[in-house]
Amino acid sequence: LYLDEIAETFIRDHSAVPAFKGYGGFPNTLCTSVNEEVVHGIPSGYALREGDIISVDCGVILNGWYGDSAYTFAVGHISEEIRKLLEFTKASLDEGVKAAVAGNRIGDISSAVQVKAESGGFSVVRELVGHGIGKKLHEPPEVPNFGKRGTGPQMEKGLVICIEPMINLGSKETLQLSDGWTIKTADGKPSAHFEYAVAVNREVADVLTTFDLIEEVLNKM
Repeated sequence: LYLDEIAETFIRDHSAVPAFKGYGGFPNTLCTSVNEEVVHGIPSGYALREGDIISVDCGVILNGWYGDSAYTFAVGHISEEIRKLLEFTKASLDEGVKAAVAGNRIGDISSAVQVKAESGGFSVVRELVGHGIGKKLHEPPEVPNFGKRGTGPQMEKGLVICIEPMINLGSKETLQLSDGWTIKTADGKPSAHFEYAVAVNREVADVLTTFDLIEEVLNKM
């Protein structure tokens, strides 16, 4: 809740509006998903502890347009296997971006993400997917993190999509908590989540999100 308050204040101070707050009844600005929580975690009074990981997913409306991004943070020292999970999840996002080129199909992104994640021995969540974004938070097409090359809608220059791998340390199965929002891994093992908004272009996609500012701070710690 402390992080949520900081985020909402910052967004409103910059003449923008939290995109998630009130969306489908969601109560907060951030989705904060800790450890085995995959996505859509509701901020609470939980105090982060050494060894935790937390996915912070934030959406903003500015000048009538939506932005959406997520980053999974390590809290202090984390185990080597969880560090590897974060590394492969982020790398699978990068592989997906490479496929977001005009003339390719959505399945080319899906396959690229899946192949990279599974090459590290991790599993890909099936029930939740990336999405188009623009004047609405969720627009067509859906962007799964698994699939076959050469399948799905063909992408044209100018299409803006959110690519967001949700990758589990254990099995791919998930379940929803009784709060109606939080998705967690069925086996209780950690899950990681990274998300970019990407504009499809010729030859190389335009990544509209930057992790550079986050990592500049993390590298000083």
